[in-house]
Amino acid sequence: MNKKVILGMSGGVDSSVSAFILKEMGYEVIGITFKVFECNDISKYTDLEGSCCSVEGIQDASIVAQLLKIRHYTINIADEFKNKVISNFVDEYFNGRTPNPCVQCNYEIKWKKLLQIAKELDAEFVATGHYANIRYDENLKRYLLSKGIDNSKDQSYALWRLNQYELSKTILPLGNYTKSQIRMIAKDNKLPVAQKEESFEICFIPDNDYGNYLMETNKEKLLEIGNGDIIFNGSVIGKHKGYPFYTIGQRRGLGVSLKQPLYVKNIIPEKNIIELGTKDEVQNYILFADNINIIKFENVPIGFKGNAKIRYKDIGSSCVIEEYVNGSLKVIFDEPKTAITPGQSFVMYDDNDVLLGGIIKKYGE
Repeated sequence: MNKKVILGMSGGVDSSVSAFILKEMGYEVIGITFKVFECNDISKYTDLEGSCCSVEGIQDASIVAQLLKIRHYTINIADEFKNKVISNFVDEYFNGRTPNPCVQCNYEIKWKKLLQIAKELDAEFVATGHYANIRYDENLKRYLLSKGIDNSKDQSYALWRLNQYELSKTILPLGNYTKSQIRMIAKDNKLPVAQKEESFEICFIPDNDYGNYLMETNKEKLLEIGNGDIIFNGSVIGKHKGYPFYTIGQRRGLGVSLKQPLYVKNIIPEKNIIELGTKDEVQNYILFADNINIIKFENVPIGFKGNAKIRYKDIGSSCVIEEYVNGSLKVIFDEPKTAITPGQSFVMYDDNDVLLGGIIKKYGE
């Protein structure tokens, strides 16, 4: 068996311990760190420990690789990252949707690049430090993606776009560990990143203020859009500062004051309108999703009942697949879900296995 594996290394504790575990398993590990910022864009990130793509992250990955005596390369993919992840992120907000850049990065960048490098370096597998599991099911004749044992860190939600080939070539060494165990392994083996802080939710937005990022990078376009109406029950009750600054279900920062709490119910980019509703009005039983990737079975199982998440931190809710027509999946939840948000990922599970996933298109009929 070819024992060579290409490991994505961010410089954090998870990918660093992944390198250690893979080496202990007998693999020849080659670490790859992606540089996703150009030098003229990166100065604001150099002092931030939490960014998985920072200069410090690159340096930490290199130090860990030296300690473990494994090869390590840094590859500049700034242009691809900008074109396929950042541009998509910005476009989605200007389309009135709320994107998930980590899912987009895994799909468009990370796995494609790691597998390309594996082919060039004659490696059989790629690996990452995600908390999830992959196995081959002899009965189904398919590779399955399932949750990691640490529920608080499970990242299967972010990996739903992996296809059968990608799953067959991927090793996830952390799936059967908890985060505390990983930190202990790092500490016991004197890895300098043992107590390093968690990475930011969005690596290219260090303060997690996406609105400020949009203003800094797309100021002219936002000024062109300008303020628009905020409506409730068909009446204008205020002005918004630009629809890209709002997401479905948002309650804070609306700039309006009524006796009852109101939430963003609908974003209408073509009319530059934000529609508000009561809490009941931002709840719905029905969801439509497209860009479907089915993992567990060959075809979408109509009538299948499982548990689904509509955002990363969602605990999941029971639902059934109602129909799948022309690439659009219709799902009905047992209980109404709050703030079903177009642009976010919908991931459905069969127990701990990822059944399928898609991008939320709309809610309601």
